[in-house]
Amino acid sequence: MQDNSLYSADVKMSVELDVFVGNTTIMDKEVYQLWLNGYTVNDAVKFRIEGGVMEECEASAEVLLSDTMDQYRTFQMCERLLHHPAKLANQLLFQIPPDRQAMLIERYYAFDDSFVREVLGKKLSKGTKKDLDDVSLKTGITLKSCRRQFDNFKRVFKVVEELKGPLVENIRQHFLLPDQLAGDYAAIVFFANNRFETGKKKLLYLTFQDFAFCAGQLINNWTVGAVDNMMEDMDVDLDKEFLQDLKDLKILITDKDLLDQHKSLVCTALRGKTNVFNEMEANFKNLSRGLVNIAAKLINAKDVRDFFIDIVEKFIEPCRSDKWTSIDVNLYLTHYTNSVHILDTFKYHAVWTRYMGVIKSCILRMYHD
Repeated sequence: MQDNSLYSADVKMSVELDVFVGNTTIMDKEVYQLWLNGYTVNDAVKFRIEGGVMEECEASAEVLLSDTMDQYRTFQMCERLLHHPAKLANQLLFQIPPDRQAMLIERYYAFDDSFVREVLGKKLSKGTKKDLDDVSLKTGITLKSCRRQFDNFKRVFKVVEELKGPLVENIRQHFLLPDQLAGDYAAIVFFANNRFETGKKKLLYLTFQDFAFCAGQLINNWTVGAVDNMMEDMDVDLDKEFLQDLKDLKILITDKDLLDQHKSLVCTALRGKTNVFNEMEANFKNLSRGLVNIAAKLINAKDVRDFFIDIVEKFIEPCRSDKWTSIDVNLYLTHYTNSVHILDTFKYHAVWTRYMGVIKSCILRMYHD
């Protein structure tokens, strides 16, 4: 009996020391991930046992349960600080080394691609949050984790939507996130602000990273911040002046002489360089009308929302049906873009370059052979 009581006292003492103010706070990365994933304490203990932690530490199930509960309490107490990561470094309650702070923040703001794919482009509102039960069932991600990820998106959106300066940099500085993660959050904010449609059946083959890449292209080239880096909402709103100027590109499809000249230049450059030349030549006018009409309609909010659907329907699907490879697409778009600058009566070179640079990059990313 005496030995058992001493063992209990030792266990109690070790638990007290784990959370003792003044000592480095012990945080197990595996347990933290289980907490982030939304598992209960009991489920977390099962995962730890299955992972062989009892053999490694020579601990009993009771000790493991106590340790897991203690760490869960610590994470819950830290959570309010993680909502404002800069506060984590300045608080005195937990002694957490800087490298461990960085790990806590990065993992807290990390998200599942399958989850973000379900909510990308939707309004970050209570209505969307109510649908998270369905998202949880569909993705297999716990509801608690879905809510944490959604609340993180909403929190970042609210903080940065009022800030001047580069969107990615603002997110990185205010939430202390690494560059890649800050860039991903910039894409999420940008999509939520512009309400791009991403959920239609034709777009389901696209991954979050496909959309994030395209968002980066749009942010860096089509927003107000692309021309003035201290404007309000610089990286969130599309440059309306630029969108208005895109209407001028319609001359490429309404002026028959220009359309014919453009086709002749492109086909001359492509002849003998691809196995689908006949298809390129036959479909030139339809493809050109598709690309130019996308540009001309972007001044309308609804057409901005349908941007990715239009790209798929008006360019990607016709090319796929004619069995173009990614190399064919790249070759075609390169000559299609460059040859416009040779047209004598075409005057809108800067607008064309700004438009086609983004369109070409997005199509090449979205064109999965």
